[in-house]
Amino acid sequence: MTTVEVCIADVESAVASQEGGANSVELCDNLKEGGTTPSWAMIQLAREKIDIGLHVIIRPRGGDFCYSEFEFELMKRNVKISRELGADGVVFGILRPDGELDKERMAELVELAGPMYLTCHRAFDMSPDPYVSLETLIELGFHRILTSSRQASAADDTALLGQLHQQAAGRIVIMAGGRVRLDNVERIVNEAGVGAVHLGTGVSDLYDSQMVYRNESVSMGADSDEYQIRHTSADKVRQTVTLLKALESA
Repeated sequence: MTTVEVCIADVESAVASQEGGANSVELCDNLKEGGTTPSWAMIQLAREKIDIGLHVIIRPRGGDFCYSEFEFELMKRNVKISRELGADGVVFGILRPDGELDKERMAELVELAGPMYLTCHRAFDMSPDPYVSLETLIELGFHRILTSSRQASAADDTALLGQLHQQAAGRIVIMAGGRVRLDNVERIVNEAGVGAVHLGTGVSDLYDSQMVYRNESVSMGADSDEYQIRHTSADKVRQTVTLLKALESA
């Protein structure tokens, strides 16, 4: 069975992902920046509301993956609190200025994570040699790599995804992520042979705000619409899960 994970930024979406049949969620904040660490309260409430896998992104800010000492200290504390709050896994990656994985710092986080499931996020895609990085992550004890095949979308280079999946050879899971949607997930899985996919806004919908009074002259952020809220759609997750099940039984 293909593992399905949904990237989410709110508890409503966590519940919808579970209702749609996802195996796990990656809990984030600030999805427009690629995801940052959510609040401790959000981790706690999500854990109370869902039974499926809860994986927390450990990313102190948007932008690159080369972090200051203060940012690294935040990451360490967030790994510890995620474990204490009952998260099943953590998702992180750190790069050195030369683009290579920062093995020393990542090893510290691995130790702090204890028995939690470890995923390296798309920092992997920003490293210079994915084949070398894959072996480094296995050496560090990671369980999974989330990759968009070093492109905007995992669908853009299924050949590389397939090569990474073959190199992994069961030692680490290759999860296809990055603009994976209902209209391309079948091709990705067929062409790359991967057994795990990571869904995002492609399985979400915009919902109208409950506000009746609206001051259209004021905006609380750039490119934001205060009167539309995006949540994961249980139906879209279910459609994707159903498609993948049919693909496996064909």
